[in-house]
Amino acid sequence: MAKSKTVFYCKECGYESSKWMGQCPGCKQWDTFIEEPIVKKITYSNAGMKYTEPQLLSKVTTTQEERINTGIGEFDRVLGGGIVIGSLVLVGGDPGIGKSTLLLQMCRELSAKGHKLLYISGEESLKQIKMRAERLGKFEGELLLLSETNLDRIEDTIQKLSPEIVIIDSIQTMFKEDIGAAPGSVSQVRETTGTLMRIGKGLGISIFIVGHVTKEGVVAGPRVLEHMVDTVLYFEGDNSASYRILRAVKNRFGSTNEIGVFEMRNEGLAEVSNPSEYMLQGKPEGEPGSVVAASLEGTRTILVEVQALICQTNFNMPKRTAAGTDYNRVNLLMAVIEKRLGVHMSGMDAYINVAGGMRIYEPALDLAIVLAILSSYKNKELDSKTLCFGEVGLTGEVRAVNMPEQRVIEAAKLGYETCILPQVNKETIKNPKIKLIGIRNIREILSLLK
Repeated sequence: MAKSKTVFYCKECGYESSKWMGQCPGCKQWDTFIEEPIVKKITYSNAGMKYTEPQLLSKVTTTQEERINTGIGEFDRVLGGGIVIGSLVLVGGDPGIGKSTLLLQMCRELSAKGHKLLYISGEESLKQIKMRAERLGKFEGELLLLSETNLDRIEDTIQKLSPEIVIIDSIQTMFKEDIGAAPGSVSQVRETTGTLMRIGKGLGISIFIVGHVTKEGVVAGPRVLEHMVDTVLYFEGDNSASYRILRAVKNRFGSTNEIGVFEMRNEGLAEVSNPSEYMLQGKPEGEPGSVVAASLEGTRTILVEVQALICQTNFNMPKRTAAGTDYNRVNLLMAVIEKRLGVHMSGMDAYINVAGGMRIYEPALDLAIVLAILSSYKNKELDSKTLCFGEVGLTGEVRAVNMPEQRVIEAAKLGYETCILPQVNKETIKNPKIKLIGIRNIREILSLLK
């Protein structure tokens, strides 16, 4: 029996090689090559695609993209105002986080408005989907269900039914018979996504693809998958917490890094219209080490509580822990405090936490982390009606951040009376509704602790 021929693919960028290599020449990543059978040459049908002639840039006319409102405000916000017709959207997230629930709720809202939808599952039977749908409430309109993993049959079904929106759950279970590799492999994921993209663009069908994530938190399969789609959404959250965050990391039709906040309930996902109020629930009053910061996620301002616990270490090497923010950034800020303020940090254990489970990596969180550390170290609390934002440099200077006025407006809306911010930002805000304290260096904040 003849030995089957194989080829090596890079699972990050899809680079192809006849032999295994330690480092990928394409993306420079190490140990990313996977051996798979050679894919047969595939002949694609036109599937409604029209031949187009090249056009001059000056002759091309632009119009506003036609969008479909999902009926879920937070979802529409992340998508940039609704579903663009003919777009390909990838939704990734940890197992059990609520990806399928969110898309099924979207189907419920759209089918009630008269839209024709096709929900294709490669992981659940039709009865299982029906049981999950009944927990969300009554479904009206046309929602067609299909339990299938063969992409050739799926393509025939889509062309026959011509739905407006198609959901593929999940891309790792789909396969093409022309490809000898197993479902979920690099070649299968790449070819199936390419086929779905061709169908969606050719027939004007919006397609949502569910993708599982690896332990590193990225969508499983080749990284080229994220480059092929129009929008990449990540559904984040802790299974032990009720909140969920839908984050856009790529969007050709809207803002990137936009977020939508949801709360997981027995009847499904509920929108959180005011995330700041939700994140600050249960905040302690008059306790050292607790500081409120104004963070910016996309175009939305969210107030979060930054907590710090500083105590004398019992070991030769102090322990440092950061939950919800960058661990290396916390170490850097503690070094700045020790050098510029003369506060002994090298013998202290430090535990930093962004309450509520939010992950914030914005530099504007620096000032809140510094204030929380000093508050816990000196055992002196900050006024409960005061919040702050600002980036801290290595010399202790407090640098300006973007959109300061929007942060101050959100703080005033929730009843805060004082805002500590960079002096440069203070000078740009006209007619503030709360008291502003502008500072140029972290030395100036010591006097603000009671």
